[in-house]
Amino acid sequence: MKAPLRFGDVLILGMYITCEIIANTTAAKQVMVAGIVVPAAVFIYALTFTLIDLVNERFGKQGARYVVYTAFLANVLLATYTQFAIWLPPAPFYQGQEAFASVLGSTPRIVVASLMAYLVASLVDTEIFAWWREHVGGYRWLRVLVSNAISTLVDSAVFITLAFAGVFPLLPLIRGQYIVKMAVTLVSIPLIYLVRSRYTRDPLPASPTV
Repeated sequence: MKAPLRFGDVLILGMYITCEIIANTTAAKQVMVAGIVVPAAVFIYALTFTLIDLVNERFGKQGARYVVYTAFLANVLLATYTQFAIWLPPAPFYQGQEAFASVLGSTPRIVVASLMAYLVASLVDTEIFAWWREHVGGYRWLRVLVSNAISTLVDSAVFITLAFAGVFPLLPLIRGQYIVKMAVTLVSIPLIYLVRSRYTRDPLPASPTV
């Protein structure tokens, strides 16, 4: 007998992939936070590490891997189609081609760095979270904190190195991104308690009430 589809499952999976897409479309703008320059995407992107921990709690390590691969492919599709949209000749009356290309047309090096950092760091997060749950146990907040602390450091190091090696000093950029990501992690930890109890129990209604 098939397990019932649960609304919370669909919600968390959808939110995770949506946050990944939003992060990639807002990463071009650089912002200043407490004297640290970071991409505008850093806040919602850091949240995805807690969301994938929620997925890991519900579906296990293999399920979390599948979701990471799906989000990776979604980001590849986004990057590819964005370049296609930029390449298409604009209509004669359209005046925003340069702005469109400037905002959405990230350099290939940045795109590759972002995709590789995401894939490596997210898989690291799923491995550490699952290992901690199986071998250490204890409080959920602690395994979220440990897995995020390591995976966000990996993410920052891989992205900054691939994107800016030979262009900017790497350590200050890695440190700044890591500090902001961990601040978001600390704020988002209660999410795993607020959401988990409902989305693991409540089935999706057979017919929505209008």
